[in-house]
Amino acid sequence: MSTMENIDIQLIKKYDRPGPRYTSYPPAPAFSSSFTADDFFQSLKENNTPENKAEMSLYFHIPFCDTLCYFCGCNMLVTRSRPRIAEYLDYLKNEMKLSAPYFNKARKVGQLHWGGGTPSYLNPDEITMLANSIKEHFTFSPDIEAGVEIDPRGLTFEHMSAFRDAGFNRVSMGVQDFEPKVQEAVNRVQPEKITRDAVEWSRKLGFKSINLDMIYGLPYQTIESFENSLRKIIDISPERIAVFNFAHVPWLKSHQKLIDKNALPAPEVKLEILKMTIELLTSSGYVYIGMDHFAKPDDELAIAQHKKTLYRNFQGYSTHAGADLYAFGNSAISQFNNVYAQNYKSLQDYYNALKANHFPTVLGYRMTDDDIIRQRVITRLMCDMELNKRDIEKKFGIDFDEYFANAYPKFEEFVEDNLLELTDDKIIIKGMGRLVIRNIAMAFDAYLEKMMKEKPIFSRTV
Repeated sequence: MSTMENIDIQLIKKYDRPGPRYTSYPPAPAFSSSFTADDFFQSLKENNTPENKAEMSLYFHIPFCDTLCYFCGCNMLVTRSRPRIAEYLDYLKNEMKLSAPYFNKARKVGQLHWGGGTPSYLNPDEITMLANSIKEHFTFSPDIEAGVEIDPRGLTFEHMSAFRDAGFNRVSMGVQDFEPKVQEAVNRVQPEKITRDAVEWSRKLGFKSINLDMIYGLPYQTIESFENSLRKIIDISPERIAVFNFAHVPWLKSHQKLIDKNALPAPEVKLEILKMTIELLTSSGYVYIGMDHFAKPDDELAIAQHKKTLYRNFQGYSTHAGADLYAFGNSAISQFNNVYAQNYKSLQDYYNALKANHFPTVLGYRMTDDDIIRQRVITRLMCDMELNKRDIEKKFGIDFDEYFANAYPKFEEFVEDNLLELTDDKIIIKGMGRLVIRNIAMAFDAYLEKMMKEKPIFSRTV
């Protein structure tokens, strides 16, 4: 869908409630400490038999930042200590060494991602060193999709050259908003020029794809000010644009209490900003992929969605469906062989496990047959914006309508509001249904009711 017209603010407001983002199913709050490092080890061995030549995806978490952005929801640490960063990189290498004997060497890495924190907070020599260490243990596909998250603040051309020489061909950078008053209110002062410089360097060095992140719902934002920022983004013309709803969760991220909640735009204004954003970007030639993401029509995300090969994992939308995800670093989450495994969040706990020559797994989850079916349904619905029930029946040997009989009453309001169409063979997201895709997916979630009774853990859906 390249356009979306007549967005009804009041209708969308009706569905503004907490809910999972479904980068995993079951959602991360379902992970348990009963899944141990030994379980991870067994799963790792089971999944790397000589017969398994499936593509791999690697994620490396670099948690450090120079300053604290008050809106941040990531697992990050502010430090000015270069020895502390060097120590962490040594432990990352140790984690790879611990895992390496159990990886089938015939398997190729088709996707690599460095996230954070701020991977570009590493200096050029550290970037090169870590990249070389990864290549010692893994074999990259010739057409690898290698992406890195960067912060234009403090960035140099040498940083970008080091990333490019290391094999990265995609870059994602945070902008959030170009308005100085907004930047000051969230402690992220980033002049427009340094963002444009970072993009220019990326293009000069031959990066294949550039993504710019924006956030709506920040202090002092107005429809007019955010439109002004968006028009500058359109002028920069990145291949992808992500526009995230600010998740104000001070009960989870205490530093968000530094934000003046009285300066936050009212819920109605946030929805008006969202409406304007979708209309402006789609009328400017971007395809609305769904769930915050926009891409140019010739970008792989848009093409994959059209071909129904789009996928969703902890990095968001992806074109590498079926790849096993192995994640390294504190808080990183692996996903393979129908298990999820998360590393310790605290650096000291992460270090202590590796010092003892143990995998640093603290939480995890082994999926049931029911989980696997529901994961497939939710993923396809969120990626394709429709679901072929017959495909699910054929793959899993179930009667779809009978299996999901409990979900159908939850669809009624979506159908009545013209957000969803039910046919004999398909469930089809219609028009503004894309804006509430998380809500629709929630109808298939077998864990949601229990999780929602506990303390607030999810951001709002719109």
